[in-house]
Amino acid sequence: MKMYYLILLMILCLSCTKNHIQNVKQYTIEQFLDTTTNFGISFSPDEKSILFTSDQSGVFNVYKIDIASNNIIQKTNSDSTANFMISFFPNDNRILFDADDEGNEIYHIYLKEKDGSVRDLTPFDKARSQFIKWNYDKKSFFFVSNKRNPKYMDLFEMNIKDFKSKIIFQNNDGYNIIDISNNNKLLLLSKTITSNNSDMFLYHLNNTNKLEHLSKHKGDIIFQPVTFSVDSKNILFLTDNDHEFKYLAQYNILTGEKKILQKYNWDIKYAKLSINGKYLIVGINSDATTKIRIFNYKTGKEVNLPEMPDGSVTSIKVSKSEELVAFYINNSTSPNDLFVYNFNTKVYQKLTESLNKNIDVNDLVTAQTVRFPSFDGLEIPSLLYIPKNLKKREKTAALIQVHGGPGGQSQVLYDATIQYLVNHEYVVLAVNNRGSSGYGKTFNKADDQKHGDHDLRDCVEAKKFLINTGMVDPEKIGIIGGSYGGYMVLAGLAFQPEEFAIGIDMFGISNWVRTLESIPAWWEAARNALYNEIGDPESQRDMLKAKSPLFYAANISKPLLVLQGANDPRVLKIESDEIVQAVRKNNIPVEYIVFNDEGHGFRKKENRIKGYRAILKFADQYLKNN
Repeated sequence: MKMYYLILLMILCLSCTKNHIQNVKQYTIEQFLDTTTNFGISFSPDEKSILFTSDQSGVFNVYKIDIASNNIIQKTNSDSTANFMISFFPNDNRILFDADDEGNEIYHIYLKEKDGSVRDLTPFDKARSQFIKWNYDKKSFFFVSNKRNPKYMDLFEMNIKDFKSKIIFQNNDGYNIIDISNNNKLLLLSKTITSNNSDMFLYHLNNTNKLEHLSKHKGDIIFQPVTFSVDSKNILFLTDNDHEFKYLAQYNILTGEKKILQKYNWDIKYAKLSINGKYLIVGINSDATTKIRIFNYKTGKEVNLPEMPDGSVTSIKVSKSEELVAFYINNSTSPNDLFVYNFNTKVYQKLTESLNKNIDVNDLVTAQTVRFPSFDGLEIPSLLYIPKNLKKREKTAALIQVHGGPGGQSQVLYDATIQYLVNHEYVVLAVNNRGSSGYGKTFNKADDQKHGDHDLRDCVEAKKFLINTGMVDPEKIGIIGGSYGGYMVLAGLAFQPEEFAIGIDMFGISNWVRTLESIPAWWEAARNALYNEIGDPESQRDMLKAKSPLFYAANISKPLLVLQGANDPRVLKIESDEIVQAVRKNNIPVEYIVFNDEGHGFRKKENRIKGYRAILKFADQYLKNN
């Protein structure tokens, strides 16, 4: 509790000095979304350019950037369906990319030829295909598809001479296909038991079809395979065996020996080997910020890197020559920007400028990491955003933001919605309620089958935290979230009807029974894990109905805004249709916006502009000015 009050004192001191004396320009949502979203990395064969995905055209398309000049060339030209880069070809400038049908998540793999023509390489009716990796000989690539059975993803190999494919592994038991060894003899598989318990397997791709269970254990332990070593002799994997956090270990295929490679008091979020095995990269989820460390894989010696800009490294890739490494850095005031570092010259350069040049970065707000005790004393980590244009002793409106999941995490990353709201004088608290990832397995399991109850009570305590800062009007605190966070919005209004002044729900679950019964077919491998964490719609139907806001919509008495994509395969449109219809019977303000060309999340800038503008207008009308 001492630490809690110390944090409050620090916040009050900060808000009374630095934040309250700044004149901040207010920006429109169009200005915030004139910022570009960039992601993805593939080096060209000559390592002179990088392929990436960007929404600078308003719709996600594939682009190429020249490393020497920073010159950007658009490679795909969709004005409707999002196109996402996969890779340059290993020995020429043809490209692979994937796309679905306006958010339905049924992806196909496409080839763009040198002459600009485009070909669907996986034209399987109603089947989802996803690229895995290039074969080590660069004559083919591996991909998974559920064309044989909608429930399971089989492994295929497609040669790049005639683009014919053949099945390599028929997946009849719900395995997750992780990697294939460079000698093409071994397949690395995992199986999800629960969100906190998983296994890894080794399958021999020969006449024996031998399957080895590499992680026999009791209790809840994660065994998360990562990759094979280049020589196909070792397996790298993440586990939390005998530790609160996931660490990186190695399994020797011949001897069965296991050894720890990297271990911290934070989760290792990802681990990667460079293509020829020289470098080992680990990404560490350090209190909601992802930090990287690079090691020589053979010696274990850490590579000394120059001081980089502050932020999370959201993705990273080493070139084939292992002379260059490209990566993205992202923080709360700077969106994903692409950098490249030369291991030989020890010089890095910034390739993109994603933030709108008309926005002064000094007008944006840096997230403050805070913690507060919940109803049972459990410490809840959160990110606090305080408007810089808040006047002394002025109390303003606030929104509690809940991330998706369950099991997601609010991280110190650029969020246009948050910056837009804070720029318009809203305090925002992004809550990492119990059940969030990144804070150890005990914290992650703390909400299992307690959704809409214990995690919601964390959000109620978040409201008390905001009130105790002295900056927030107790009567002007709302709740906002998307996906699982949207469910929490609806749960907050239905189960704690006097706590939150408004609710802003983006594609949130209203009926758990229906949602769990209608999960996409390709999620079959995770079905039991979802049932274990949330509830089984057959054996626990009454429990699931009891935590479904739709059946308690009569309790909702505060204004509600709902945003929904019509093609969402995860949270069906009917989830929002029915809650809106039910709440409107209560004679309270309910606004509903449906995007007919979106799925789970909004990809197109024009839709995001419409949606985020509606959020601010709704909050101004029913929260700030109530």
